[in-house]
Amino acid sequence: MRRTPSAVDAMLLGTVLLWALNITVTKYVLQHGFRPLSYATIRYFAATTLFWVFTYVRERSFRIERRDLWLVVLAALLIFVNQLGFVYGVDDSDAATVALILGTTPIFIGIIATLAHVERVQRSFWAAAIVSFAGVGFIAWGGGGFAGHARGDLFALLTASTWAAYSVTIAPLMRRYSPFRISALVLAIGWIPLAIAGANQTAGQSFHFATITWIGFAYAVVGPLFMTNILWFTAISRVGPARASLFANLQPFFAVIFALLILGERLNRYELLGAAAIFAGIALERTRRRRPSLSAAD
Repeated sequence: MRRTPSAVDAMLLGTVLLWALNITVTKYVLQHGFRPLSYATIRYFAATTLFWVFTYVRERSFRIERRDLWLVVLAALLIFVNQLGFVYGVDDSDAATVALILGTTPIFIGIIATLAHVERVQRSFWAAAIVSFAGVGFIAWGGGGFAGHARGDLFALLTASTWAAYSVTIAPLMRRYSPFRISALVLAIGWIPLAIAGANQTAGQSFHFATITWIGFAYAVVGPLFMTNILWFTAISRVGPARASLFANLQPFFAVIFALLILGERLNRYELLGAAAIFAGIALERTRRRRPSLSAAD
């Protein structure tokens, strides 16, 4: 019997589209006045404020057990490094390229979960990893290698790997606390080193932007940081992570489409080959190995 799309499907698809558009919006905002670290600092401060208000109204508490504090701090530090990688990756490379490289996140999750002895993977997973990273190599080569966007590509890989490590880190916390409480605490603690690292850029930042730039910034705060956390975790609570992960796999595809259509970017044949390899690796990883989804927003 054919299943009719539900409200939860709409929530999941909306979440993925919000995440996907974020890369293009961030690229545009950085091209039109915002400096990378001042953008990240102000954006995360605004999102943290929204999330603290939302979580307090919902739960009236941010309390966690002392034994879990180190995991929260570790997750926050990973978010800090993740944001450094994200803003500099998008700033130094094409949005489409970053989107494709972020497609390797499920592979990094499997590797880190294996190294942390959280789970054991099958041999087919390592085949998927090799195929995906070969795709990254083709993308880097197509972008000009070390003469092109190599630094941006490396930052994009840092973004994918730190998000994977963050996802593995918060998994045990999600079994004891609501995702909203954990997200509020992680955003707040992770913002502190981000604000310190971005202090010089923020202090010297000019805010004479065009209206469209401010609209993009507002979207980057409310959409992929605030709304997606609510939609994603609400949907997971209703249908489970396995079904939700099927939608998450679409994020790199939609992100590339947005970059090509809105920013007018182009992919050459090597980058297309790399994209095909990354998507093949994701498909192989998903079909041969079932596990809970640990994805979330940038």
